[in-house]
Amino acid sequence: MAKRRLGDLLVATGYITPEILQEVLEEQGRTGERIGRILVSKGYITEQNLIEALEFQLGIPHVVLAKREILPETLAAVPEQIAKKYRVFPVEVKNNRLVLGMIDPTDVVALDNLRLLLNMEIQPVIVTEEDLERALSKYYGIQGTVAEVFKDLDIEFEEEEKKEEEPTGEELVEDAPIVRLVNLIISQAVKERASDIHLEPAEKELVVRYRVDGMLRRVMTSPKNTQAAIISRVKIISGMNIAEKRLPQDGRIQLRVEGIPVDIRVSSIPTVHGEKIVMRILFKTGVLTKMERLGFLPETLEKFRSVYRQPHGIILVTGPTGSGKSTTLSAVLNELNAPEVNIMTVEDPVEYQIPGVNQVQVNQKAGLTFAAALRSFLRQDPDIIMVGEIRDNETARIATQAALTGHLVLSTLHTNDAPSSITRLIDMEIEPFLVASTVIGVVAQRLVRGVCDGCKESYHLDPVDPFYGSVRENLPDIPEEKLIFYRGKGCRQCNGTG
Repeated sequence: MAKRRLGDLLVATGYITPEILQEVLEEQGRTGERIGRILVSKGYITEQNLIEALEFQLGIPHVVLAKREILPETLAAVPEQIAKKYRVFPVEVKNNRLVLGMIDPTDVVALDNLRLLLNMEIQPVIVTEEDLERALSKYYGIQGTVAEVFKDLDIEFEEEEKKEEEPTGEELVEDAPIVRLVNLIISQAVKERASDIHLEPAEKELVVRYRVDGMLRRVMTSPKNTQAAIISRVKIISGMNIAEKRLPQDGRIQLRVEGIPVDIRVSSIPTVHGEKIVMRILFKTGVLTKMERLGFLPETLEKFRSVYRQPHGIILVTGPTGSGKSTTLSAVLNELNAPEVNIMTVEDPVEYQIPGVNQVQVNQKAGLTFAAALRSFLRQDPDIIMVGEIRDNETARIATQAALTGHLVLSTLHTNDAPSSITRLIDMEIEPFLVASTVIGVVAQRLVRGVCDGCKESYHLDPVDPFYGSVRENLPDIPEEKLIFYRGKGCRQCNGTG
């Protein structure tokens, strides 16, 4: 009956004819699919037509979920199973009234069932199917479990001005829900291959963000009165002093997530709204990649190979954090690795284990630094030395001496481009004539984000596009119809990023 009403509404507004409605109703009887989805999939109407008809005739507003920040307590109002079964999403809760996003807000049967299941008054709003899919994927990935964790917390979610005293981290840090929540935040980040986790205190909440493929994105928020417990829990498992909240601290966590060994470097710093935590995730077991698969142009790769096959000198790979420098160096070492060559590496941490290569893990507490390991390497009869990073003057000076005495030294620097690496070495008090005689090559690199295989679509570049001219200039021999590009629409697999 509800579906018939939607069909009649679309006929009345002139979007479809009675004949089309009859055809679609018959198909709905066979497949059980929603009438709106059938109409859109067959091309009789667009999703925008459907929204306009519902907005105009029923006065039901359209909400864009992607532009809304959904609070954990709002998400907790609708369990994941119900949201996915009825294809709905909670938008806001006010005084036992739930604003609920629906693709078809005329579905009276679904509304009645939801009122009984949720025991709340429901105010439906319109959402598009694509928007709903993204929200379900985004929030019921980590947030779905988070909502259940919040239900277990014995904390009242009050307005900021009504709270008399915030529970301290020491009181809550051993609560099972807090432990579960912190474990969830870390494990989900590992599963999504995030490079960093940010726990950022705001005025009325704690914001959790992941950096994935170089981009920061918000994954959840936690009520302000859980902030102290969450921060304290992270500080405890990373070996920090939870009583010290006025000074920056560093810590470390070593764990396994679904069998994956992970090393996490933790940094805290006091802000006006509380301590901010950043966790750098370092995966210990990377999969070795061949040089041909790193994305170098053939002529560039050939030049690079001619450099790292030299018997001595310093080769630097530069770029910002997370740009794949370690992956490139490991691929080089894997190619140079041979029974007649002694390769020594000092890394923090050892990300890629290479058979036949002597790899050393930095241990700052024991005094095993990059410089200390490098000094010892010179007494180990090495042919090739790899230093994870040149961080200070001492490491730079020993690396220079090693290159001058007939060793090939590979390392990384945090600079934005290749020329800046020379300046950086001189800033570390390495004499210019030594830099000139030892540095034989510098490679600056960035990671290029790939298009998601799950939602990629092909398209032709429009002549008005600002890149059109440069593309035609660089690819003049390819016919227009064969010049095909790909882009991602956004799906669950890529978390809506494309």
